Amino acid sequence: MTQVMACIDGSTQAAAVCDCAVWASQRLGSPLSLLHVLDQQRYPLSGDFSGIIGLGSREFLLEELASLDEKRNKLALEEGRMMLDAARQRAVKAGVEPTLRHRHGDLVESLRELEGDIRLLVIGKQGEDSGSEVQLIGSQLESVIRTMHRPILVTPADFKAPASAMLAFDASATSRKGVEMLVASPLLKGMPIHLVTVSSDTHEARAALDAARDKLADAGFEVHVAILEGEVEARLRDYQAEHAIELLVMGAYGHSRIRQFFVGSTTTNMLRSATTPLLLLR
Repeated sequence: MTQVMACIDGSTQAAAVCDCAVWASQRLGSPLSLLHVLDQQRYPLSGDFSGIIGLGSREFLLEELASLDEKRNKLALEEGRMMLDAARQRAVKAGVEPTLRHRHGDLVESLRELEGDIRLLVIGKQGEDSGSEVQLIGSQLESVIRTMHRPILVTPADFKAPASAMLAFDASATSRKGVEMLVASPLLKGMPIHLVTVSSDTHEARAALDAARDKLADAGFEVHVAILEGEVEARLRDYQAEHAIELLVMGAYGHSRIRQFFVGSTTTNMLRSATTPLLLLR
């Protein structure tokens, strides 16, 4: 059975990730899984200090270094278990009993291996190595977004259960599929949806927007439609702020105007400026 999977680490955003994942699990009616990955680059399974023999080291020193490395890794493993247990207690208090997963390796590789079990991935905007600046994003976040073929819900440090959503729509096959996903999913049911495109107000753009609106309306959504002109990122952010929209939904990749900014530096800029959860559809 597919699950909502949340990436838990030692960052200040771990609580928000947990709360966001609990919310999504309850909305979707899917079990919750909490994942912690012990970074194999920072904590290798075993230390290899043979390269320093040429510096005149003695065998006992190598053994001592290896022992210290082993102790360090055990402490890191225990710390990861404590993180997961704290997140589990938080989830249980909110009404969800999660399963816990603790892996040693690379986060992206681990998620790729687990992808078949994932219905929705929840991850923080910043990880434990990202620093304290609000506009920084996690170093692995873009890699996760590029790798995964599941919806990804990115949460900022403060999570608030959203009551409204905006879907950035560009009439592409991916954004049309995004509409179908929202129609089929209980995640946003009952919320007003702002269906917004940034393009010239042509007959084609209006027709595509109207067709998407009708599908959402037929599924029971209250739909607000807007066609905006100008720079995509700025116009979407302005509209979101103006209408106090609490969740942004969009396709992760593509070649059209709306999704071009999810490539390279513009991805970073969009994620940096996010102050509300961002749902990326694939």
